Parts: sequence; structure tokens; C-alpha cells
Amino acid sequence: MVIDIQHIRKVYHVGEVDVTALDDVSLSVERGDFVAIMGASGSGKSTLLNILGCLDRPSSGSYRLDDIEVSGMSPDQLANVRSRKLGFIFQNFNLLSRTSALENVELPLLYGKPTGHAARHRKALAMLERVELASRVHHFPGQLSGGQQQRVAIARALVNEPAVILADEPTGNLDSRSSSEIMKLFQEVNAQGLTIIMVTHETDVAGFARRTLQMRDGRFI
Repeated sequence: MVIDIQHIRKVYHVGEVDVTALDDVSLSVERGDFVAIMGASGSGKSTLLNILGCLDRPSSGSYRLDDIEVSGMSPDQLANVRSRKLGFIFQNFNLLSRTSALENVELPLLYGKPTGHAARHRKALAMLERVELASRVHHFPGQLSGGQQQRVAIARALVNEPAVILADEPTGNLDSRSSSEIMKLFQEVNAQGLTIIMVTHETDVAGFARRTLQMRDGRFI
């Protein structure tokens, strides 16, 4: 089991009002699974993704990531877990605009185990080749299409060999053709054993996953 959350609650205190974003949520994800989480705005899916990504902590409940209990960790400990165990892919790509594709992919390696420049270069290049961008390694994000930028973001997410990829609306800024290409790439890396959890509001995109879960009012339905 790569992810196991049990009875997670997340309550935000807004002035004198308590807002429950997650209400007794439990989820188990086997290694190599590909899960799509759907739900309307305010359903709790983004809050859940933030907790799974160690970007936020639950108010109560247990979260084990790759057999490590993370729910009570300090911010520094969570940052360390994020850099070692998780890869992130966002709707807006989140690439550094003045940095080449190769340098964008190398970036996570600067925060992982100490490696030399040549080793980082080789590993980043291999990841860009894996997402079929070997001919664009020295291009800047502004010189790439949206689909190509998302491929760079996927290569960056893969470069540290994470236990889980978390994707937040990864096709939200792409046309239908690019969306299909990106989702087929997700299926390819998933078929190679990578665990993926994806938040999306698009039914056709969710259809690429192995299983789909629906959220409403802070719970799975």
C-alpha cells in the first residue's frame, strides 16, 4: 500500500465559524494504481490533494505514505518527504520561464541527494527523452506549446523517481488533442509501475484512470 489515509478530517477556522473541508475520509491506494478524483468546486478534492501532497496537515486522522506516518510531521519533515516521495504536476505547468526545459527538469535534483552537475544533466536528459522532448531540451517554456510544457512538467515530476505522482487538473489548460496525448503518456508511465492520483473535473480525462472516485461535501460518494 503506497497511500493509506484513515478517518481524515480537515476543519478550517474562518473567524468564529468552523468549515469542514474533509469529513471522515478514508482511502487506500495500491502501488501502481491510477486514481482519478472528481467533484464539484468545494467538494474537498483540492484539500485532499494538498494533504496527500504533504502541503497541508489534517485536523485529525492518519496518513501513511509509502509506509511512513506523515500526519503529525513538522513542516520541515513534510518538505523532506515531498522532495523524496512525491512528484507534482499542475494545471499551469509551473515552469520557470527564464530556464530551459533541461534546467527545469534538473531543478528537483538540486534538493534531493547530492549529485554532480554531469549526473543531474544526464538524468534530466533521460527524462526528457522519455517524454519525447529530446529535441527541445534547450528551449524555454515560452518557445513550447502547452502540451510540450506539460511534458516538461511530467519529466520534472518523474526525475526524482517518486513513490506517487499527484496531478492537479493536468489537462485544464490544454486543447483536446494535447489532453489526449498527455493522458496517454500518464497511462504509459503508470503501466511501468508508477502510482498516479489525479484531480480532474473532466469525465473523459478521468476515463484514462484505472478507477474514479467522486467527492461531495468533503466525503467520497
